[in-house]
Amino acid sequence: MRTIYICTDSVPGIYSGIYDAWKQAVVNRQEGCGIALKGQVEQELFCEYTEVEEDLKKAAAVDRLIWKNMGERARRDFSYALLSEDPEKGNAVLGTMFAARTIADSQKIMEHLSHPMVEKVFELSRAVGGEAHNFKGFLRFRELENGVLYAAIRPRARVLPCLAPHFQDRLPGENWMIHDQRHGQYVIHEAGKNWVMVQQEPEGKNREGRGDAEEEFLTQVSDAERQYARLWRGFCRAISIEERRNPACQLQHLPFRYRDGMTEFLAEEFPGVVR
Repeated sequence: MRTIYICTDSVPGIYSGIYDAWKQAVVNRQEGCGIALKGQVEQELFCEYTEVEEDLKKAAAVDRLIWKNMGERARRDFSYALLSEDPEKGNAVLGTMFAARTIADSQKIMEHLSHPMVEKVFELSRAVGGEAHNFKGFLRFRELENGVLYAAIRPRARVLPCLAPHFQDRLPGENWMIHDQRHGQYVIHEAGKNWVMVQQEPEGKNREGRGDAEEEFLTQVSDAERQYARLWRGFCRAISIEERRNPACQLQHLPFRYRDGMTEFLAEEFPGVVR
């Protein structure tokens, strides 16, 4: 009987499931276990399903295990892979951890790309890292009326933990926030302090009457922002050379999905809502 551990779709949640799966497979010497995400479970025959609550102590223990035995590179690749939207990401990380026990130097596990689980983790990590790298250059803040810098993005992966340290390092004295509209998450940074992650409340009674007010607040940009936006768009038009326009080449370097919040691609009249 194979045991499947069902956990929440977050790094601490999946690490909590891996903690129980690792304990069963390694400590108790019981073969056959896997990881599934809540809401994405496909029932299989001859499987026992166990729901795992998110536990920060379990997650921290798994993180220490990975760092101590597999090194910083594997630790980074695992955390990036778990930010992806792939439903098999938990099994890929768990399988890579099992594979690390079979080689002489577990610190070099991410070099064994011939193993399917290692290859899977590598591909997921590279995809998430590439998307985060693009947003570091393509993300545009806008100044709200209260002086807070606000940016809205719609990434494929949950890249906010990758972006937050980058912008905290570059804007330590500013109040700013980045809104992941697709996953309902915010990164909020108060000037001189560390950033924090906030999960948006789901639709329902706790948000009645707040949705419209929140949207209105986030679209009230300052007069200075409107002026600088017009100046920036004018500058981009002034330096462009019509005869050398190459939309196909531009699309290779800047896909459409990154352009929604970019000032230089917005209409002349500064819009109220990022779509």
